[in-house]
Amino acid sequence: MSAILVGPLAVAGIAAALALVIAGLDRVLNNYGVLTIRINGGKMELSVKGGSPLLSTLAAEGIFVPSACGGRGSCGACKCKVLSDVGPHLPTETPYLSPEEMARNVRLACQVKVKKNLDIELPEELFRVRKFAARVERIRDLTYDIKEVLFALEGQGIEFDPGQYIQLVVPPYDKVPESVQRAYSMSSRPSDPHHVELLIRLVPGGIATTYVHKHLKEGDSAELVGPFGDFGVRDTPATMLCVAGGSGMAPFKSILYHMQETGAYPEKEIWYFFGARTTKDMFYLEELRELSASWPRFHFVPALSEPRPDEGWQGETGLITDVLDRYIRERIDPHRGFEGYLCGSPGMINACVAVMQKNGIGEDNIYYDKFA
Repeated sequence: MSAILVGPLAVAGIAAALALVIAGLDRVLNNYGVLTIRINGGKMELSVKGGSPLLSTLAAEGIFVPSACGGRGSCGACKCKVLSDVGPHLPTETPYLSPEEMARNVRLACQVKVKKNLDIELPEELFRVRKFAARVERIRDLTYDIKEVLFALEGQGIEFDPGQYIQLVVPPYDKVPESVQRAYSMSSRPSDPHHVELLIRLVPGGIATTYVHKHLKEGDSAELVGPFGDFGVRDTPATMLCVAGGSGMAPFKSILYHMQETGAYPEKEIWYFFGARTTKDMFYLEELRELSASWPRFHFVPALSEPRPDEGWQGETGLITDVLDRYIRERIDPHRGFEGYLCGSPGMINACVAVMQKNGIGEDNIYYDKFA
């Protein structure tokens, strides 16, 4: 054999041997066997194979903790309390946890590996979260960048409270090699348990929104996981001040039509402020105006911040926060007190919170879904 080949072959042999050793060590060191996860003081016990993140381990047992990023540690949604000692909080967790949460042993389920028997606490409502097989029944363009997607659920229907959200499972496509999940508020009504409707705005570069806008077709199969969230109406006589923009319409559509349909919270007055730049960003105008006309305690206030002269807009103009401020001070009866319900971008939410607090609405009475 040529001496020129001896060196490379020897190196290749050593590398192969090392690879086998590493693989063997990995099987031995990471073979944690069958472990027990006790949930909520023993109300439920799971026997699981060790070695995987807590998030995916629970999902394999049919318990779905919310995770908008699919377990990559970039959303901070999969919080749960881990009572067992699993070591200090990781640098991948601390940006999403407050000092109070860390003191209470709150962890990100996607960052905790199941290497020993665990004792954890989960919200009871997560036990009704399920994975649903669905078919895309209808896709409708609401604006140039927002689609209304109606899913027909196969098999058992869904029970949810208006204002909750669900996670859409996006399969691998194009340059996305793995399945991911993204969270969207449901705009459908709980009275129809066999359908889930989502309003999905195209975000440039967004994995899920690009898939929905460019690839998803009517008749396609889909998977949904949920329901999650507690963005719902509080049972008080306080007047509701609802503010949204764009696809932030979704939870309010569900909440408002459910309230009108069931007569829920009959003492509440509802004011719904919806902001957009121009008329091409507005949708559901006729439906909500008809709802306002037929439902005396509901008031719909759409506003454009940049109306064009040729649009013939007859409604309110200006930033939605300025419109909200003016109505609170001049138009809405304050005697029952106020509650704020907000859904939109962090900037919009923060601006609305500032306006409400300036007008005497306490932080404890302001509830919101803030888009990442």
